[in-house]
Amino acid sequence: MKLDFDTDEGFGKRARLGVIVLEADETLEPEFSRMMNLDGVALHHSRIPMVPEVRADTLAQMEADLPASARLLPRSRDLDVIGYGCTSAATVIGSENVARAIRTVIPSAQVTDPLAAIIAAGRTLKATRLGFITPYLPEVSRRMRQRLGDAGFEISGFGSFEEEDDRVVARITETAIVAAALRIAEAAPCDAIVISCTNLRCLGVIPEIEERAGLPVISSNQALAWHMLRLAGVDDVRPSFGTLFLHGLETRT
Repeated sequence: MKLDFDTDEGFGKRARLGVIVLEADETLEPEFSRMMNLDGVALHHSRIPMVPEVRADTLAQMEADLPASARLLPRSRDLDVIGYGCTSAATVIGSENVARAIRTVIPSAQVTDPLAAIIAAGRTLKATRLGFITPYLPEVSRRMRQRLGDAGFEISGFGSFEEEDDRVVARITETAIVAAALRIAEAAPCDAIVISCTNLRCLGVIPEIEERAGLPVISSNQALAWHMLRLAGVDDVRPSFGTLFLHGLETRT
């Protein structure tokens, strides 16, 4: 028999979000599942090809692949915000080019990435001096430091795990991340600690670092999730995810 049915708005009455995740990333989705667990918020995932070796040339290739990955996100209804989950590639490609590539497929969506989100987070927290941690090889780290400098931030302390293989980055322990953050915080005065890379497991130790260092922490996944939610008009306060989640979206000129 043919059955009758009704329809409604489906998931995402408050916000409909999409995120493009690296093929090699093992951390963003578990961390996002915690931060995006909000009534009325729907999060959809797509993946983008990426070799495990994080170098400037492999990162740049993703610009050409972004439209195909965006095309795999559901479009039965408009998405409010799309996030591209790679800090280093956003640095190499440029946030404006990331947004342009995604909007060739989904022109109505707001677009962000971890680099843009970290900049927005730093301005919201009124930070000017950043302690900065990456897992990247020196060339990639140098480019990101330059991008942050161009955005008006001073890098007062810097350290890197200098690991090329993203599979290894995903297995750097939380203990090592805490120790690195505290070491950078002690190296020079700073207003916030930035921990870059969506594959570093930071979310669970952000409160510990903030308590021990006495400084707010901005991580790639935390900043990206926060920025996507705030751009979509979701202003829920989530203190367990760090000082940043106490704030709405602000800008600094």
